[in-house]
Formats: sequence, C-alpha cells, structure tokens
Amino acid sequence: MDAAATYSPAQFIAVFAIAAAGFALGPLALAWLWAKKFSPQKPGPTKNAIYECGLESKGDAWVQFRSEYYLYGIIFLVFDVETIFLLPFAVAFGGLSVGAFLAMMVFLLLLAEGLVWAWTKGVLTWK
Repeated sequence: MDAAATYSPAQFIAVFAIAAAGFALGPLALAWLWAKKFSPQKPGPTKNAIYECGLESKGDAWVQFRSEYYLYGIIFLVFDVETIFLLPFAVAFGGLSVGAFLAMMVFLLLLAEGLVWAWTKGVLTWK
C-alpha cells in the first residue's frame, strides 16, 4: 500500500503550512535569541537618539508633499509601461496579421488619447 494514499490533501496542506511558517519564523526566532544572549544592552541618550544619515533630526518629521509629484509619477509610469509594449510590436511588425495590426493601432490610439487628456487637464503643467 502506498504511504501517500493514506493521507488526505488537507494533511499535506497543513504540513506545508507548518513548514512555511517554520521557515519564516525560525530565523526570526533564532536572531531574537542570539540578540538576547550575545548582544550587550547599552541603553542611553546617545543610543536612543533618533537620527537619519548620521545627522540629528530637527523639527517635525511630517512633511506635506504637493500632489503634482504623485501625478507626474503616475503618468510617467503609465506611459512608460505602455510604451514598453511597443517593442514586441516593432520586432514582429513584418509577420503580423491585419487583426494584430489593428489591435496595436487601437492601443496606440488609447495611448495618444490618454496623453491628450492629461495635457488638456493641465496635469503636465508644473505650477
């Protein structure tokens, strides 16, 4: 009799879930135990001070960014990723069927429409 035939699929999933949790939590537990056993505890004002890049922080850490940064970033990502799809089209241009060519032309039309929309909305105008 097969040993695998006596186990249900739920038992296999449970074993793999336990193994996955062990692989994830085991190194964390070992690092925590190592830190508790071998790392010296030296609390003090210098060690507990908040700094960034070796410099002490000054003032409030919360800074309000303008929304134009995010809009520029999102529009860049959209058009950058969409233009990456043009490379396979250009490489396979000679072997494309009429349907594939029309599909790419619709894609380019939508890309141009998005650019015109962003331009007319003033998203590309830095204020």
